[in-house]
This record gives sequence, structure tokens and C-alpha cells, in this order.
Amino acid sequence: MKRDSKLSGVLHILLHMAELDEPVTSDDLSKIMDTNPVVVRRLMAGLRKQDYVRSEKGHGGGWTLACELDEVTLLDIYQAVGSPSLLAIGNRTEAPGCLVEQSVNATLGKTFDEAEQLLLQRLGEVTLASLSTDCHERLQARGISLKAKRNSHGV
Repeated sequence: MKRDSKLSGVLHILLHMAELDEPVTSDDLSKIMDTNPVVVRRLMAGLRKQDYVRSEKGHGGGWTLACELDEVTLLDIYQAVGSPSLLAIGNRTEAPGCLVEQSVNATLGKTFDEAEQLLLQRLGEVTLASLSTDCHERLQARGISLKAKRNSHGV
């Protein structure tokens, strides 16, 4: 089963955008995510609705950040991209009358709900600024500039 990587991809894009002084096109952003520009525009639309990014049309246009990194959490971005499913596992539902299945599903359902709440809480504690700081530290530890890293994506 393929995992949903929208949140990871959008965070990747936002961190690159934070380093740019000029707008970046959907085409360039699609290279970062290794996807189609239309997919990027759909994802960015949710971010634009929340005023995290803005877009300008025409020559010299593109996407720019419209928020402060220290004011936006991973939970904010998660919600802006449509709150994709957090867990890839679920309950068996082939025999809803089976008492064993009911017991298993009740216990797993409660456990899944608790895990999701804990994950959402943690996403709410991490800002884009802290993610950016971690990225800079990792690059610096390897002697890589973010500009060099950006160029590896074609942006």
C-alpha cells in the first residue's frame, strides 16, 4: 500500500520557498516533489486559502510564502492539505456480528484514536521555523549550502 506523502511533500516545498527571495513556479515546485504541476497547484490552493502562501500570475509570477515560519505548525499545514489519513491500518469488517471481531475492533479503534490524537498534538507543537532550523543544521553538518541543495532539485 502506498503511503500518502502530501504533508511531507508540501513541507519540503515550503522549506525551499522560505529560502527563496523570488516567486517560484508550480513547474519548478513539481520538480521538488517529482510530480505534475497540476498536483502542486491543487496542494498549494489549500495553503493559499489559509494565507500561508500567495500566488502571482504572469511573467515573473509564481508562489511565495505569506506567513511567518514561527507562527505556523505542522498541524496547520496538515489541516490545510485536507487532513489526510494518519494511519494506514484499520479494522476488519467482514463479520460485524462476530463478538471476537467486535472486541478486536473496539480495542483497536480506541488505540488508533489515541495514537491519532497524540500525533496531532505533536504536529501542533512543531513549527515550520523549527523544521527549517533542523534542515539548516543537517546541511551545515555536511558542509552543504541550502543554495546547492536547491539546485539539486532544479529550483
